Amino acid sequence: MQKQEEDIEELLIEAGNYLETRTELWKLKTVDAVSELFSALVSRLVLIGLLTLFVVTVNTGLALLIGYWLGNGFYGFFIIGGVYGIAALVCYANRGHWIKGPVGNMIIRKILKPGFRTKLS
Repeated sequence: MQKQEEDIEELLIEAGNYLETRTELWKLKTVDAVSELFSALVSRLVLIGLLTLFVVTVNTGLALLIGYWLGNGFYGFFIIGGVYGIAALVCYANRGHWIKGPVGNMIIRKILKPGFRTKLS
């Protein structure tokens, strides 16, 4: 009887250790998924920032060139502003397909990457 009680006690200790290990593994996998998500977002934000600087510089030059061709500097800026206004309306009309869907899917893919979910058996 003593041997059986010792075996049950050892089994309970091992089960507790197993549960602690599984919990720690889940925490580490969660941290890994979140850090990968944020690193992907930060790298994309840096690229978007650099692209924005490039586009602003090119558009300023283009607006000045158009203004020079039309004889008044501000005409070019109005034309470029109008083009961006139309582009903004098109993007707003399609924001679900072009922005919300892809960003949401990217976040879900990063969080639920293969190996993140494990069986608790």
